[in-house]
Amino acid sequence: MPKALVLVLCTGNSCRSQMGEGWVRHLLGDRVEVRSAGTRPSFVHPRAIQVMGEAGVDLSSHTSKGVESLKGISFDLVVTVCDSAREACPVFPGAKKTIHHAFEDPASGEGDDALPVFRRVRDEIRVALVPLVTRELGLAQDSIGQ
Repeated sequence: MPKALVLVLCTGNSCRSQMGEGWVRHLLGDRVEVRSAGTRPSFVHPRAIQVMGEAGVDLSSHTSKGVESLKGISFDLVVTVCDSAREACPVFPGAKKTIHHAFEDPASGEGDDALPVFRRVRDEIRVALVPLVTRELGLAQDSIGQ
């Protein structure tokens, strides 16, 4: 049986969508193929790589990708994780289902207080996004990795 194909979409594809891709792959990768992209791709934020690494999820090889690179792919589920991406891309052609769950942009604050925000958003994405993907795709929840 082929794996369900999921896209996590944000604006810059630097933090939230990258963390979402990492969590879904880490916890559901045996049943889901996941990608992330941005409506205006930039770079993978070093703090996103750092805090996901602290949680055992390696984003060091990730790159920021634009939605244009995914044209022609039929996703089973597209999840927009920021309001800007939802507004810029309210319908993703070929997607069987599109849903929205916004998370705070951890990159909006820099300096001494930024790392705790990245950690909090990382944890919020894990707690909300993985069960959402599981539910929307009709996957058994008893085998979600911890």
